[in-house]
Amino acid sequence: MNVMTTPLKRHPDARFWDRIARRYAAKPVPDQAVYAQKLAKTAGYLKPTDRVLEIGCGTGTTALHHAGRVARVLAADISPRMIEIARGKAVESGAANVEFLVAGPRDLQLAAGSQDVVMAHSILHLLPDVEAVIQQVHQWLKPGGVFVSSTPCLGDSVPWFKVVGPLGHFLGLLPRLTVFTASQLLDWLQGAGFELEERWLPGPRSGLYLIMRKP
Repeated sequence: MNVMTTPLKRHPDARFWDRIARRYAAKPVPDQAVYAQKLAKTAGYLKPTDRVLEIGCGTGTTALHHAGRVARVLAADISPRMIEIARGKAVESGAANVEFLVAGPRDLQLAAGSQDVVMAHSILHLLPDVEAVIQQVHQWLKPGGVFVSSTPCLGDSVPWFKVVGPLGHFLGLLPRLTVFTASQLLDWLQGAGFELEERWLPGPRSGLYLIMRKP
């Protein structure tokens, strides 16, 4: 299940996530019921033969949850400490079909059309190059493949983050944040060639859950 990556230097945003990795892993999911519904919705699109990629996997909880339903899961995150925790969870759970990598989405060298499903949960708003990553995801997916994402669209819920976010990031109090609306996100996805399969917004400040299909 090995995958090539570009030669890695420490990602400039990894420091923030390394620092909070242990607290992040110990912190309960804010809304367990909503998370469970998202897991169930995603599971409905998975098949035993699927090859699944998760970008921004954090400590691996979602990747490991779905591992038993698919052939293979490749999960990547820029934080070495997050990946260390994820690998420990994989050993504890006995999941042999999951590979965790320290890598950002732009570091991965995957063949075009090699993935059945790509997941990106609570990560797109943390990327400086959202449109480029979406286009890359489209390239990785097979025709008929699905892109599953859950994304806080800060431009709708807290548009003032566009002003305070950079300051918080400079002070080390916040991660890098990209502020965009749900409408902008859908425009980028559809502009890349995706078709909307399912859309769900659990609450006004919740992440927008999307299933997008590559025709």
